[in-house]
Amino acid sequence: MADTRHFLTLLDFSPAELNDMIERAIAMKQAHKSGADQRHFPGKVLGMIFAKSSTRTRVSFEAGMAQLGGHAMFLSPTDTQLGRGEPIEDSARVISSMVDIIMIRTFGHDIVETFAANSSVPVINALTDDYHPCQLLADMQTYVEHRGSIAGKVVTWVGDGNNMAQSYINAARQFDFELRIACPEGYEPSPALVEANRDRVSIVRDPVIAAEGADLLVTDVWASMGQEQEQQVREAAFDGYQLNEELLSRAASDALYMHCLPAHRGEEISSGLMDTADTVIWNEAENRLHAQKALMETLLLANQ
Repeated sequence: MADTRHFLTLLDFSPAELNDMIERAIAMKQAHKSGADQRHFPGKVLGMIFAKSSTRTRVSFEAGMAQLGGHAMFLSPTDTQLGRGEPIEDSARVISSMVDIIMIRTFGHDIVETFAANSSVPVINALTDDYHPCQLLADMQTYVEHRGSIAGKVVTWVGDGNNMAQSYINAARQFDFELRIACPEGYEPSPALVEANRDRVSIVRDPVIAAEGADLLVTDVWASMGQEQEQQVREAAFDGYQLNEELLSRAASDALYMHCLPAHRGEEISSGLMDTADTVIWNEAENRLHAQKALMETLLLANQ
């Protein structure tokens, strides 16, 4: 088990490996669109454990595994003993003895860490309360496709210091860019994570200042899954933190903007930016499929 490679955060792969994975994702996307047969893993089974529901995560992983020639098995809390209190360690040992790779979308990050520590096959973090590394692979792929390398660029995060913001901190380190995080007081990412990356990460309260000359603007919903009861409080706190045309006008002339979706139009992002013809948001969403295929391929080959 000790030699099994997992993908729990972006730090589990070297910068060179991550860049190779992005290039592989772009190549696999082009091959898929040209009709190439990518069924290189017949008979392989992906176990998909969902404690949190999702549209993009389920569709992208399930379609991706099918395109790779394997099978994806959807497991919700009502389908497994995990939802009935079986220790994570025990579930990990059993499930990993029957499948070839596992993705988990859950709450505490400690859950995927414990699962991976007891799994005999690769485990992918498909989202926890702390990190969402698969989305960052898709985001980085999207930037590279449209603008080339993100190394040395300026990225501005606008909104809550959530799992996406924290994954962007790791991305700043691994992909070598400057990250400005525009968030109101009390909604910052992990102070320890910010401090550990203070050479390239800064907290800027004013989103207009944070957006100045940026190459990429990114946002996410103000109230994440499980925080719906805080919606009204958060709407007040994040007043002025909308990614909109005015904010985009402060960024570099060729700046891109992204949103991991689902979006609350008119809240964290304007409807105008969602619907403009040249937005890359829909491309970003599609790239979850291709980035995760490259990830699964990498892990399956590494653990043969």
